[in-house]
Amino acid sequence: MKRPLLVITGVAVAVVAVAIYFFYDPASSGFFPRCPFLMLTGQKCPGCGSQRALHALLHGDAAAAVRHNAALVVAVPLLLWLLVAECLRTRHPALYARMSPHWLPAAVLVLVLLWWLLRNLAGL
Repeated sequence: MKRPLLVITGVAVAVVAVAIYFFYDPASSGFFPRCPFLMLTGQKCPGCGSQRALHALLHGDAAAAVRHNAALVVAVPLLLWLLVAECLRTRHPALYARMSPHWLPAAVLVLVLLWWLLRNLAGL
């Protein structure tokens, strides 16, 4: 009984978040949080620009999304893939194992760290 309520709550939160990012531009709306790492160091964190990139993606502007945060544009399909895998986890454990291999979290961590370095060293 708890799982359906959890799923409904998760979907509702996601719909509200998508609506907020669709209707409000993080670049010009004052209520979106600013990156504390950027404010403290002047360097971009791996997530800097993600809010603006998400807004651009929701408006179909992939080029602007890539300019704001290319890693987010790459991560969205991966996150959707992993969400599907999680939904299939109990009914199809073998498929889940193939869709989310044990090495994936380490690979994602390495890629995020490389992105962090690259965007600050190359000015991306």
